Amino acid sequence: MKLLFNIILIFLLLIAFVPFFRRFVFHLLVGRQLIKEQERQYKAQQQRQRANAGVKVDNVPPDPNQSSRFRGGEYVDYEEVK
Repeated sequence: MKLLFNIILIFLLLIAFVPFFRRFVFHLLVGRQLIKEQERQYKAQQQRQRANAGVKVDNVPPDPNQSSRFRGGEYVDYEEVK
């Protein structure tokens, strides 16, 4: 019984004070599931992006070297109403 208590005590001390051992135990207990969940979320995000990948148009500014024939709009006569 004393041997089992010593083993548990040493195990707890290793977890508490040795970061490498703590990371290893965490990876064994939680890490694999965490990695699988991250991969699942990444795949779902990629599928959503592919589904929303419609037509995308970038606005191309006019070429400053090319002169445009557009010189403004038409002028309209108006009457001021009081």
